[in-house]
Amino acid sequence: MTIQAALNGTRSWTEHPAIPITPARQATEAKASVAAGANAIHVHVCDEDGSESLAPDDLAKTMTAIRLACPGIPTGVSTGSWIVPDLDKRLALIRAWAVLPDFASVNLHEAGALDVMRLLLDKGVGVEAGVWNAPAACALVESGLSRHCVRILLEPAEASCSARINLDQIEHVLDGVDTPRLLHGLGRYAWYFVELAVRRGYDTRVGFEDTLRLPDGSRAVSNAELVAAARQIIERLTEREHA
Repeated sequence: MTIQAALNGTRSWTEHPAIPITPARQATEAKASVAAGANAIHVHVCDEDGSESLAPDDLAKTMTAIRLACPGIPTGVSTGSWIVPDLDKRLALIRAWAVLPDFASVNLHEAGALDVMRLLLDKGVGVEAGVWNAPAACALVESGLSRHCVRILLEPAEASCSARINLDQIEHVLDGVDTPRLLHGLGRYAWYFVELAVRRGYDTRVGFEDTLRLPDGSRAVSNAELVAAARQIIERLTEREHA
């Protein structure tokens, strides 16, 4: 079962002093997370000012640092539309990438998502299809691109319904799609969905992007501590199933 460590997301040092922003800090957090049980890394690339970036040089610095610290560990990045709102500029930056991530996440509910996915696939970058709701799941299915994705990220956000109901609706749309799935939640749903992922046979992820707190509600000191807690949950539930 894959545990993906989501190192930072859109968070900043103001939320937690251990949020890794620089390539060096991201590499350190990635290495510790792998030692704690993670076998994949998801990171939001930042520039020298700490703002999220898709610029080729910033991506290269981040990927080089993490790969030196975590050789052989698949590492992916975000392509969220908020990073570069102008679609043409976003595509131009991705097109200019020379050092490539192993995969990149694309949010299906965002305008231009299918264009981003096709460009990444053309460049040989694996795609994680981020599905936040049932309409996004429909867009993925109708595109015919699901079979080309590394995995589908089930990311049931709370909107007009609870995250749990949202997940049920997403899974209904994806019925019959056999692309590997990774389930994760945000905030109060983070640990609930880690447990549900084990029961459903999905991969999962955890890290500062998704939650700053451990299952007991205490504040985590590092991504590695969150990963270790997820590993304990997985081992406990797996042992229970085989008892």
